[in-house]
Amino acid sequence: MFDKELLGKRLLALREEHDLSQKALAEILGVTRTQISDIENGKSGTNLDRLYQLCNYYKVSADYLLGITDDPTWRGE
Repeated sequence: MFDKELLGKRLLALREEHDLSQKALAEILGVTRTQISDIENGKSGTNLDRLYQLCNYYKVSADYLLGITDDPTWRGE
């Protein structure tokens, strides 16, 4: 089962590792700061387009963000 809390924790950790504010990440994704906050707090998930954007931006796998694996290895472009 999809764990929104784990997605939120991983997204928060990645955002902080890259020294980004919620507002800055929201601008990158084209969403509001509140939407980023809701994801990080496990209140909501995200759609496939945003998941792709997050994986591409942070260079991590979707499996990692979704909690399928603990290996963040990215095999993208």
